[in-house]
Amino acid sequence: MIKKSIQLGIMPPSPCSYLPGQTESVAIVMDADVHCTDAYQILLESGFRRSGNSIYRPQCLHCQACQSLRISVPDFEPTKSQKRQLSQLKRLRTELKPNLDEAWFPLYKKYIEARHRNGSMYPADRQDFSSFIESDWMQTGYLHLYQEEKLIAVAVTDISERGYSALYSFFEPHHKWSLGSLCVLAQLNHARENTIHWLYLGFQIDGCEAMNYKSRFKPHQRFVAGKWR
Repeated sequence: MIKKSIQLGIMPPSPCSYLPGQTESVAIVMDADVHCTDAYQILLESGFRRSGNSIYRPQCLHCQACQSLRISVPDFEPTKSQKRQLSQLKRLRTELKPNLDEAWFPLYKKYIEARHRNGSMYPADRQDFSSFIESDWMQTGYLHLYQEEKLIAVAVTDISERGYSALYSFFEPHHKWSLGSLCVLAQLNHARENTIHWLYLGFQIDGCEAMNYKSRFKPHQRFVAGKWR
């Protein structure tokens, strides 16, 4: 069982990656004994996320824009647009694998160069990506989406009995379909098939246009002031 209190290390402020003109600060869990699947699930339910082996959440003094968001899998009600996307998803083959397809890196490189050329993950690097998604203590699956046997998207997903956590997705950047949303719908389908109640989508920032797709999945909850609302 997780301790009643944990030790946090607060990183110094740096320019915000999502809101221009803002700064961000991150709280990192320092206790080594809570770096395990069961404890992380409890921390995930308390608004934390992981990057590699590190567990963190935003700790900004003057901004509360980052809110963890999760979807209740059995209660999810697709919009008209999402119903069309579900029809598209039926035309794809999806497979959850314990490892990445051998064709993953060219797709990832193409995605980074098209969508995140100004981001911290550019240029695409295999080792940097592995350091970000892999963990010594978390079970992670790779949900692959294939169109006519061609890999077009990968949704990296942390797996536990109490919830799935969407860690990162990358996809064919010039595809005519909204592959980012299709990744979430594929995760929801897989979670439903395995009677998983929650899908965690990470942090939602309403002022960041690139994140607004998350809030379209309803009903959802946000972690605000220490409670899911």
